[in-house]
Amino acid sequence: MSGSGHHGRRLRSPRATAALAFALLIPLRAAALDPFEIQVYDGTANAAGVAGLELHLNYVPKGLAYVQGALLPDGTFGYAGVKLRSKFVTPPGWREHLRLGVNLEVSHLPSSFDPSRWGAEVRPIVAWEDDRFILAVNGNLGFALAGPDAWEGPELEPCAMAKVKVAGFAIGLEYYASLGSLGSFLPLAQQEHDQFETIDVLSLRGVELDAAVGEGLTSASNPLVVKIILGYSFGR
Repeated sequence: MSGSGHHGRRLRSPRATAALAFALLIPLRAAALDPFEIQVYDGTANAAGVAGLELHLNYVPKGLAYVQGALLPDGTFGYAGVKLRSKFVTPPGWREHLRLGVNLEVSHLPSSFDPSRWGAEVRPIVAWEDDRFILAVNGNLGFALAGPDAWEGPELEPCAMAKVKVAGFAIGLEYYASLGSLGSFLPLAQQEHDQFETIDVLSLRGVELDAAVGEGLTSASNPLVVKIILGYSFGR
């Protein structure tokens, strides 16, 4: 289930949602950016009590890393952890065109995929949308459990999108980065910076369908990533 709406197609109301998230992926390259959920939140959410499903399909031609669920080259499927998500957003009519929110996540991964096992995310959300444009900025702060009583981080992983609505579609760009620890950023060559060209379908009632192709802008980034997000909101 997911509480992430997109582009005004879902009711905007304050709510908390829990997400048990799996994806069908091939192994990805080791990276700080989340290889499972490549997504900019736009500050919308399902109405309270409305369930939804969301499937993330991400493909990287070259690379290795942990993922939530991995379809391995030998045809076997590997379990790689779960996430619990709670999202809170401003209600409809709070401000014309402007939306604010915060996404809170706790993740648990098998030690074979991530020695830290436990992780957390705090993601502030700022979004602006009218009949023509969609703009959003997320400031991800990621934490990992380094030991029984020690959390490491926060790691700063900002992302943003700018899209224009045309004939039932939203076309534009998404940007993702992993800069390192807050207050002690990595050298530029070791940072991840990725640009995605995206197209979202807006005209299917209750359906979320987003597709994108991304290119790494630094040597630490995956050179090419293809992603699809498919979702459905039962309340619509």
